Amino acid sequence: MKSAVETLNPTRVRLTVEVPFEELKASLDAAYKKINQQVTVAGFRKGKVPARVIDQRFGRGAVLEEAVNDALPKFYTDAVNEGELNVLGQPEVDITELKDGELLAFTAEVDIRPEIVIPDYSGIEVTVDAVEVSEEDIDAAIEQLRDRFATTSVVERAAAEGDTLTLDLEAKVDGEVLEDGVAQGVSYTVGSGQLLDGIDEAVTGLEAGATATFTSQLKGGSAEGKDAEVKVDVSEVKSRELPALDDEFAQLASEFDTLEELRADSRKRLEQSKKYEQATQAQEKVLEALLELAEVPIPEKLLQDEIETRKHNLVNHQLGQMGLDLKKYLEIQDKTEEEFDAETKEQAEKGIKTQFILDELVNKEKLQVGQEELTEHLMRRAQSSGMSPDQFAQAVVEGGQVPMLVGEVARGKALAVVVEAAKVTDSNGEVVDLEDEEDETAETVEAVAPVDGADAEGAEAVEADAEKPAADEAPKDKKAEEKTEG
Repeated sequence: MKSAVETLNPTRVRLTVEVPFEELKASLDAAYKKINQQVTVAGFRKGKVPARVIDQRFGRGAVLEEAVNDALPKFYTDAVNEGELNVLGQPEVDITELKDGELLAFTAEVDIRPEIVIPDYSGIEVTVDAVEVSEEDIDAAIEQLRDRFATTSVVERAAAEGDTLTLDLEAKVDGEVLEDGVAQGVSYTVGSGQLLDGIDEAVTGLEAGATATFTSQLKGGSAEGKDAEVKVDVSEVKSRELPALDDEFAQLASEFDTLEELRADSRKRLEQSKKYEQATQAQEKVLEALLELAEVPIPEKLLQDEIETRKHNLVNHQLGQMGLDLKKYLEIQDKTEEEFDAETKEQAEKGIKTQFILDELVNKEKLQVGQEELTEHLMRRAQSSGMSPDQFAQAVVEGGQVPMLVGEVARGKALAVVVEAAKVTDSNGEVVDLEDEEDETAETVEAVAPVDGADAEGAEAVEADAEKPAADEAPKDKKAEEKTEG
């Protein structure tokens, strides 16, 4: 077999392959055997029809097509390996010559990973928010905890903001009660801004047994978007009472004996949270700076595939779980479809660039992923997906996505190398010492560069990726396939 590589552009090549006919012998034998099992010829036992009879009865062309389809993947893979190419996606194959007994020649155009020159990243400097916890931050955290331990009791007075009401609702449009416009025993907190526009004003000041009517635009259901006349009946008013802020509350809500100890712990937790946010911010800014320094050409087909994958995962997984379609989502986000498409393209480009340059760094720095690192990353991914580690691991293995997780960890380590070399200061001018970078950078990379299918989380994303063909899956000639199927 002879092969040659022609570079069409930085991300695409054309392979020209010539195969001596004798190298098709194994595939020809397999083709005769396969056809033998499928046909019945009078005078011959099934599977024992001679090759010359098959040629006469069914045509030598059918045998050649079967043999070529069987042989193409191997010859294509051999040519890729000979050319030392890092291919992406499926090639476009065209058989240029097929002479029975003499020669098979074909071309294959395929996208490749571009050659990337890693820029000097030692001079990257970024500024991040300082870790500052104010007394107001601690007060807010304590209030949230206090709110969780609030109690309610029925009161005989007019409803006020913060009260919890039990309501019956009835919505009419054009004087007709909607089939899905009746709800009973609804629990609602006055001032929460949930349910319907105008309901807070309608129920404030009402006592149990009182009724009010108001007009509101429906946010969902059969009459979504229409103005409805809504009748609300208040059957119960409950007052929420917060526990006193004292040592007794600290003992009730935590393992601490005093309120002072609880506040100290809240400060510590808030500082840890802000340090994590600071580290994430540093990683994102360093990555942005790295991408600006690097020249990374993007294969057009890979970009289009990534855009479609992101749209599919959003519509079929994320929005589907929330009962939304793309149109409703865009209304909520106050975006046009053109704006959404532009943002998706920008995100896809960034994701591909991130993966390409970090993969190149992994190779340059010869970074390896240990079993312990992979296990820790799998545990984090399982936790974020809402699955148990065993369930997530099973889904990953069955979907053939272990290399995907290894790639995420390796890219995280590559980004950690860049972050370590960068100068990171906070808004106060203090140098930031980032610890445990690799754990966090793996998550940062995962969020930005889900080219291998990490953009979707949980079992659905893993299973969806498992259905996609591998990027280096060997091809079959389309024309030969069509003739064989016909």
